[in-house]
Amino acid sequence: MDNELKSLRDQIAVVGVGTTAYGSFPETDDYGLGAAAFKQALDDSGLEKKVIDGLLVCRVPYYGRMGEMLGLDPRWTMSLPPHGRMSGMAVIEAMMALHCGAADYVALIYTNIGRSRRMNYGGEETGFWDPWGFTSPGAAHAMMFRMHMEKYGTTTRQLAEVSVAFRKHALLNPDAVMKKPMTIEDHEESRPIVEPLRLFDYCLINDGAVCMIMTTKDRAKDLKQKPVLISGIGAQESFSEASISNFALDFWHGATSKAGAEAFAMAGVGTNDIDVLLAYDNFSPTVLFTLEGLGFCGQGEAGGFVEGGTLALGGELPTNTDGGHLSNSYMQGWALNIEAVRQVRGDCGARQVKDCEVALYAQATPCSRAIVYTAG
Repeated sequence: MDNELKSLRDQIAVVGVGTTAYGSFPETDDYGLGAAAFKQALDDSGLEKKVIDGLLVCRVPYYGRMGEMLGLDPRWTMSLPPHGRMSGMAVIEAMMALHCGAADYVALIYTNIGRSRRMNYGGEETGFWDPWGFTSPGAAHAMMFRMHMEKYGTTTRQLAEVSVAFRKHALLNPDAVMKKPMTIEDHEESRPIVEPLRLFDYCLINDGAVCMIMTTKDRAKDLKQKPVLISGIGAQESFSEASISNFALDFWHGATSKAGAEAFAMAGVGTNDIDVLLAYDNFSPTVLFTLEGLGFCGQGEAGGFVEGGTLALGGELPTNTDGGHLSNSYMQGWALNIEAVRQVRGDCGARQVKDCEVALYAQATPCSRAIVYTAG
């Protein structure tokens, strides 16, 4: 790892977080949701609005309109496309802006109106190159999991452990969408969507918004909240094999392992130090691929690793303690970063991981990212 990048360890902090309710809100729009999340994060931080001089938006139609609605005049701005991997990229980009002095306090805002506007995440609306019209992300993940089953003997009952653990966590989260208990049998008996994936293997498309406020460690010292430091970051693209956005023959193992190793090295931690994992779970198999890529288990061993409640609170590796995309809401990784911050703060109530000091956010995608959050 570059020494200059490593010098950023513990120099940037998250000082405010906010989330809206999740559901169907046809009466508002992207900007209204974003403004609500921003207000909550600003109140959470105790900062005055006038000090926010950096604005990063994702899935917001126009950053200028967002700034106008919030009454901001930032000196640094960035607008990112509506891809889930941006939830990791955004945090890293904001870190760089703060480190070089382009901004002092950055608000990162993500919005989604996918439920009320009937977003399909596939079909003609996709802008990706997808051969033979294979535009369904769910179908691509189903094919990847079928490969995992055939190659390693992984079963759908093992896969069910992911959805069942996350549903248990959602039941403890007052803001989560899904509130009906689930068993492995419920998972196995749910209707197929694209075999071998079933209903409970798919994320929940909802309207909602998320906001994070970041600043430097020195500026964070005397604010309302105990700062949560960013101790490690890792990134790896994997375009040379294919630019198909939702499919990889190696289950994104190469990219995920490199991003994870880089973040671990920068933070000075290993898999045994992680108190809670926040794993991008647009579909349940992605969690298995993430566990293998990060080295929590060997390649092909994730099915056995998750058996017996490993990912549930009280288990070996509590994962997606807010319910994740599968049972909280699909905010494309952004809400998982918020959960990481809240867990390190100790703000999660009934779903709090005891003595949580190190939280890891990770994405297993063609553009893998890993972020280590620690107590300030």
